[in-house]
Formats: sequence, structure tokens, C-alpha cells
Amino acid sequence: MQLNAQRISQRQGTRQRGVTLLESLVSILILAVGVLAILWVQVRTLAETQTSARRAQAVRAIEDLGERIKSNPDAFAQLNAYVADWDIGDAPAADCRAKACTTAQLAARDLWEWKTEVAQRLPLGKATVFLSSDEDANNKRQLGVMVGWRSNERSDDKGYLAPLAQPAPSATGTPSCPTGLICHVVYVQP
Repeated sequence: MQLNAQRISQRQGTRQRGVTLLESLVSILILAVGVLAILWVQVRTLAETQTSARRAQAVRAIEDLGERIKSNPDAFAQLNAYVADWDIGDAPAADCRAKACTTAQLAARDLWEWKTEVAQRLPLGKATVFLSSDEDANNKRQLGVMVGWRSNERSDDKGYLAPLAQPAPSATGTPSCPTGLICHVVYVQP
């Protein structure tokens, strides 16, 4: 009888030999899925942190333009001189640091220097300045400023090296963000 009990015990042990290995494999699989989920969350957090840092740079750049406009002695009369499309354009002939300039020349120089800084600070940085469409046509005292930058400058897609299409203004007068860029809009009142 004892011999039969021993044989039954051996058979049950033989049946259960692979169960521990199977449990270990399932545990490793669950652990791997958990680690991959944590890694994905970390990558998303890093991307969002980078986007928020770029947005903060754009806000600082827009504040810089606002300060430049305020430092122009005749800013309200020159608001139209600050209106510009997405292109940087050529440097103005007048260098207001070396000699005295008119307020219109100062506006053109400020805008060119500012757009050049935006292009250097942000990946594929571009900016446009437009008159606010929310105000009376005779009392334009507010400018809209839109700054755009590439959301992922490390992409394997090298198509971003080609010039970006210049969007046309929308029906409200506010330009739309170029394809492939993240944009931030602020209204400035000098």
C-alpha cells in the first residue's frame, strides 16, 4: 500500500514539473509589459516637457516683440509697419544701432531682428504679425502675433527641410498655422 502511495505521489510530481516554469514565464511577461508601459509614459512626458519648453520660448519671444514695439516712440502710428507675413525677408538698409532712424525704419529693423531671433531660437521657428480683426477699423490698437515651431525636429522624415507652405489668412484675418508646425498666438497691445 505504501508502494502505491509512493507511485501516485511520483506521478503527481511529474505532472507538476512544468507548472513552475510556466508561472515564471507568465510573471516575466507581465513584468515586461509593465516596464514597457512605464517607458512609454516616460517618453510621452519627455515629449510634452519639450513642447512646453518651446511654448515658453515662444511666449518670451512674443513678449520681446511687445517690448520692442513699446520702445518705439510712435508705436501706435507705426502698428501697420509691424504687420508681416511668415517670411523673414532681407535685412532693412537702415541700421538703427549705428545711426538715428525714423520710427518706420525702427519698426522694420525691430521686426526683422525679432523674426531672425525666433528662427534661431526655435526649431524651424517662424512668426507672423497681423492686425487684430476684433476691433473697429478706425481704432486698431492691437496686434496678433503667431509663432510656430516644428514639433519634432528629430524626425527621420527629412521632408521638413523643404520650405513650409505659407498659409493664407483665414476669413477672420487671423493666419492659420503652417502644416507641420505647432503655433502659439498672443494679442499684443503696445
